[in-house]
Amino acid sequence: MSLLLQITIFLGASLVFVPLLKRFGIATVLGYLFTGVVLGPSVFNIANDPESIQKLAEFGVILLMFIIGLELRPQRLWELRKSIFVIGSAQVAITGIILAAVTLFALNQNLSASIVIGFALALSSTAFALQLLNEKQELNTTHGQQSFSILLFQDIAAIPLIAIIPLLAGNNSVHHGVAYFAAIIATFTGLFLFSRYLMRPFFRFVAKSGAHELITAVGLFIVLAVVSLMDVLGISTTLGAFLTGVLLADSEFRHELEASIAPFKGLLLGLFFMTVGMTTQLSLLVDMPWLIIGGTIALLIIKIISLTAIARYFKYSWRNSLLLAACLAQGGEFAFVIFNVAQSEQVLSQAMIQPLTLIVTLSMVLTPILYWLINRFIIPLFDKKITPVYDEIPNTNIPMIIAGFGRFGQIIARVAHLQHLPFTAIDISLEKVDFVRKYGGKVYYGDATQPDILRSSGIEHAKVFVLAIDDIEDSMNIARHIRLNYPDLKLLVRARDRHHVHLLRDLGIEHIWRETYLSSLGMAYRVLCDLGISENDAYKSIELFRDYDEKSLAQQQRVYTDEEKIYESHRNALAELEHLFENDALTRETTTGVDLKRGLEAHRIDVTHDESK
Repeated sequence: MSLLLQITIFLGASLVFVPLLKRFGIATVLGYLFTGVVLGPSVFNIANDPESIQKLAEFGVILLMFIIGLELRPQRLWELRKSIFVIGSAQVAITGIILAAVTLFALNQNLSASIVIGFALALSSTAFALQLLNEKQELNTTHGQQSFSILLFQDIAAIPLIAIIPLLAGNNSVHHGVAYFAAIIATFTGLFLFSRYLMRPFFRFVAKSGAHELITAVGLFIVLAVVSLMDVLGISTTLGAFLTGVLLADSEFRHELEASIAPFKGLLLGLFFMTVGMTTQLSLLVDMPWLIIGGTIALLIIKIISLTAIARYFKYSWRNSLLLAACLAQGGEFAFVIFNVAQSEQVLSQAMIQPLTLIVTLSMVLTPILYWLINRFIIPLFDKKITPVYDEIPNTNIPMIIAGFGRFGQIIARVAHLQHLPFTAIDISLEKVDFVRKYGGKVYYGDATQPDILRSSGIEHAKVFVLAIDDIEDSMNIARHIRLNYPDLKLLVRARDRHHVHLLRDLGIEHIWRETYLSSLGMAYRVLCDLGISENDAYKSIELFRDYDEKSLAQQQRVYTDEEKIYESHRNALAELEHLFENDALTRETTTGVDLKRGLEAHRIDVTHDESK
């Protein structure tokens, strides 16, 4: 069967199976693996020659490593240094040693093979884990960020692991291993100089031509050129792609490169997973069920225990520790790459790689089920609800209280501090409180929705209460309590949006600030000036809009609970405001030196007259 026909069959099958499995909540990586299994000798045997396209599919891994290198900006590495290099290295080292020991004694493998197998299985699937977190919208959670950091270190750790395989191959490969590292150092030095003095100027030259599609061509050319150089020198091509990405991480073309190459990476990586699926021997489940099933369960249990213990050692909660462990319990795509390199260096035999590949695949299949089981049954046993112990706030008759110490409340506090005005700040986020205290700020951990906390903060003696809480429901509860129990207290409230303003005005609150309103007007003023409008005219336009927006907001107060009426009000207000701007522009063209305030009042009289009709 020709290469072109095989690729066509592969792509056509993936277009059917991957979206179909995705509808049942099965990750894309597993969809590609399943497609390969269906096409391969284990099922229909439609495309039974994966080796012919394996070279092409390996470019998916090469481009994956290039994009990982692009992500490793020095600033990002520094921000995540503890999570990446401390926790990540602990996970790879501890899990790798345990798995290597199990392989050495339980499977009777030699030391070199045990080290390769143990550390290969210690790595998790970057594509699979990140997709799992994305689907559950947990990537920005504590365990999600820690998972990302550990995966980043694992991606880095895969490089030296691939590099030392020749050293583990035996006495005949030791000299080659030393030369291997010497070639890496020399190549890296050359690539650094090439990137600094030739690559980036060349990118700028191509960009100035205006042919944007050439940026993609240049990116692919550089990756393929470096990979070809690595291949000639006998150095890992994945290492070359990774180094190239790192060297371009600070380039101004990084984002465009990543966006251009990502589709090629996705398709070729899909082909790689399909070739892995084709080489997976499902018959091994029948021939050696105890090894495959037992190996998969042992892999999951060892990684969960080791990851949970490491996370707990670094003071993470039981919940975050267990979810982190469940997310990273599976084997990863780099295990396939490492196994292939180990086979080419004769460290592992094909008879050993086949069951290992099936174990890694099954661990991926079981991870979503394991994640659900731990989240549903295991975490509730450890994650007991504990009543928070709030700070005792000293009641010292301070005149100002700030409830909510986020980006809004902090600015108010900093200005008050510059004027030597004392205040009491309260926030419900313990992490935020600890962070502010670390830098000398005075803020108390407490829930401002609880009347006891407000009383202990000295609300009876306060003159000004700044309500800067982000949550609208909590903000409204506090505002109602203060209006009911402390009607004479000056209440200044941060509002999220226009609807929040309407709710607050229903309570009779006068002093309300929409959180992005003034900054938006400030930017709009700058935009008008930069587009050639004079500063005076730009100021007049902003003031006209601001005045009319306040008037429109007051008019909509009566109908804000009716969606149709509020929509109609918005349409009418927009048309009326456009009319005012046109009249204002016409006035500026025909009359000079006209006072803005008089013109604005005239507009208002016209509007009132029209409304009276």
